[in-house]
Amino acid sequence: MERVNPIKHAGVALVLIFLSIAGAIIGIQLITTIGVTPNTSIIGALFAMLLARIPLQAFRRYRSIEIQNLAQTAISSATFGAANSLLMPIAVPWALGEPQLVLPLFCGVSAAMLLDAWLLYRLFDTRVFPASNAWPPGVAAAEAIKAGDKGGRQAWLLVMGIVGGIVGAMMKIPMSAFGTAFIGNIWALSMLGIGFLLRAYAEPVAGIDINALYIPHGVMVGAGLVALIQVVMVIRSRKNDALVVSRNGNEVQRALGLGSVGYILISALLALAGGLWSEMGLAMLLLFILYAAFAAFAAFVHELIVGIAAMHSGWFPAFAVALITLIIGILIGFPPLALCLLCGFTAATGPAFADMGYDLKAGFILRGNGADMQQELWGRRIQLIAAMIAFLVSIPLVWYAHTLFFTDNLLPPVARVYAKTIQAGAEPGIAGNLLIWAIPGAIIQLIGGPKRQMGVLLATGLLINNAMAGWAVVVGIALRIVIIRVWGERGRSPMEVMAAGFIAGDALYSFFNSLFASSSKK
Repeated sequence: MERVNPIKHAGVALVLIFLSIAGAIIGIQLITTIGVTPNTSIIGALFAMLLARIPLQAFRRYRSIEIQNLAQTAISSATFGAANSLLMPIAVPWALGEPQLVLPLFCGVSAAMLLDAWLLYRLFDTRVFPASNAWPPGVAAAEAIKAGDKGGRQAWLLVMGIVGGIVGAMMKIPMSAFGTAFIGNIWALSMLGIGFLLRAYAEPVAGIDINALYIPHGVMVGAGLVALIQVVMVIRSRKNDALVVSRNGNEVQRALGLGSVGYILISALLALAGGLWSEMGLAMLLLFILYAAFAAFAAFVHELIVGIAAMHSGWFPAFAVALITLIIGILIGFPPLALCLLCGFTAATGPAFADMGYDLKAGFILRGNGADMQQELWGRRIQLIAAMIAFLVSIPLVWYAHTLFFTDNLLPPVARVYAKTIQAGAEPGIAGNLLIWAIPGAIIQLIGGPKRQMGVLLATGLLINNAMAGWAVVVGIALRIVIIRVWGERGRSPMEVMAAGFIAGDALYSFFNSLFASSSKK
């Protein structure tokens, strides 16, 4: 594979900047108008492929799958970074009527976003986040690029999958969930599907609104705490196993240590800049220190849980996990100003972390699944540069755009939910329900272990009301079992290529459908 450094190639750098601008605009537009952020990785890869078809010498470079990988990395990073890591968090103080908090929070979430991506880069292909795990959207992007490069039977399988994904999405079937069922860990995805179905049918069948009882939130609290302990145990474990990774436990400990220090500094500076010290006074200094430590810990845990869910299932429940953090902050008794900053800060961590994992997984596949480790490590560094270019482009764009959108009352719907939760305060019985349902969440996570993440994925499903996604996962897993039993390992490769097509087709349809819906609302 060609080694391309975007900093040293002006043409490549300009294309990455252009894609970053486009991705940021797309993310800002869609999250404020319809409340979603589509995966734009496939769009970036297709754009680079189209450039490669231009019959001019200057565009021949874009036939390189390395550059196509950088293109999908840049546009995807810009989309999720601008929408989920920057714009959505700063909309929370605006929705609360505290516009003076927007600037300090914007500075804090910008730093958190950059730290987020760097941490995933350092943690990718470790025992905590192995490159060999699913990362389904990354697989879809890589298969699309490979098929465009090689053609032949694999390309036709991918095209068939993309067509199936588009048709299924048009019929309101979540084909990304269906495709993921063929790629991810069966145990983890089974729990995700069960969670989807329990959330969807508990009220119509049994008359129980599990969301109103905070059952999903309690399950996630218990599962998340056990998952955190499991992560620590995996890092500290000295046992040799069959898992081959490119970064050892010492590197992981250094990365997590630096990340923890970074989050503590950012949260402390954010609290100071936000004026919490003036509300609390000298007598409340201990509470201020507690707040800064809790905010840093919450951001760190939020990042890990979102990353684990994304790695196994392709879903990252950033909104739900941040809401749980907010509820815990309310129960602790933090004032509204502190809750606003806490909510925005924790919500900013996770999306860039998960998306960076998808992009690095795509690059890992395209570079030969780690066959040449020197090439692999080089490629990851270059992808990090491409992502950082995208984030640095997104920061001024979001700052310029936020006033235009917010003054027109165009706020991400999720930010309004956070604001209403802060205004409502603690409801009676929340703490008890969280503690009660944390127990089964912890037990399930403990039984599944760190490789299956059953508790975290069950909680993820319970937090999302999507019956069709549940059926798609269950049917997909059943078909996967049948295919492997009938064709054995010979059926695995074509099955996974088709699955990547389903995910890519769903992403393409969702992207263009979202753009159409957004333009129709203007």
